[in-house]
Amino acid sequence: QVRLVESGGGLVQAGGSLRLSCAASGRTFSRYAMGWFRQVPGKEREFVAAITWSGGSAYYADSVKGRFTISRDNAKNAVYLQMNSLKPEDTAVYYCGADVDTAYIRVDVADYDYWGQGTQVTVSS
Repeated sequence: QVRLVESGGGLVQAGGSLRLSCAASGRTFSRYAMGWFRQVPGKEREFVAAITWSGGSAYYADSVKGRFTISRDNAKNAVYLQMNSLKPEDTAVYYCGADVDTAYIRVDVADYDYWGQGTQVTVSS
């Protein structure tokens, strides 16, 4: 069992930055991959970024590449999403997910086993 709690969302102007955090508890954090996804009302949850168990490799959706950075601190059981140059189209509820079946990156929502409650990010124009 894994419990995930996101924080750090809020309202920001276009061009601004936010840093999301996700605190994990339960299973050994350093043994599985983590990802960030986002969802807007009426649409499916979409992949944003993912990181391997060690933090050595990361993968990003094209829409955020070069603007967002995912990282993790296994000593603190936490994963982060640094979001820079935010755009109004980044507005969504952001979720962190745990993919406990692998230490490597997957991008499909269905592959993730545990989710946090989400944190709202709103970017004004």
